[in-house]
Amino acid sequence: MQALGKQGHWASRTEAKVPAPVEIARRLGIADGDLCVRPVYEFLADGRPVQLSTSWEPYELTAGSLVVPPEGGPHAGVGVVNRMSELEVTVSHAVEQPEPRHATVEEASLLGIQKAAPVTHIRRTYSSDQGRPALCEIVYGIPVSRQ
Repeated sequence: MQALGKQGHWASRTEAKVPAPVEIARRLGIADGDLCVRPVYEFLADGRPVQLSTSWEPYELTAGSLVVPPEGGPHAGVGVVNRMSELEVTVSHAVEQPEPRHATVEEASLLGIQKAAPVTHIRRTYSSDQGRPALCEIVYGIPVSRQ
């Protein structure tokens, strides 16, 4: 943000014990409907949302630990790799799958863009050295100007 001359910031909220939708459960290697922790982030430039991110972590992995709320407690804001290391889970790699698509109504509203505007949706899956995945989905809009 600084390189663009903008002030960067972010806001988050975390929901615990959210049932995993089919696609998320498949990617996490858990059963459909198993409980997850779902942090949702808004990344801001000069106070305006420019990127959204939703993560999914199996609740059974973090339940009862100090890392359950990603942005709360003694491990707040340290990122998934460092949080998982507190549970003796070593994140060894991440795979990202970008795809163009149209913004959902909710995304368009949060980002201040037109309904169905083109966005880039990125599915990032972190995996441990034991092969256990954790997910992060990122959606952001890119303003386009005509000259």
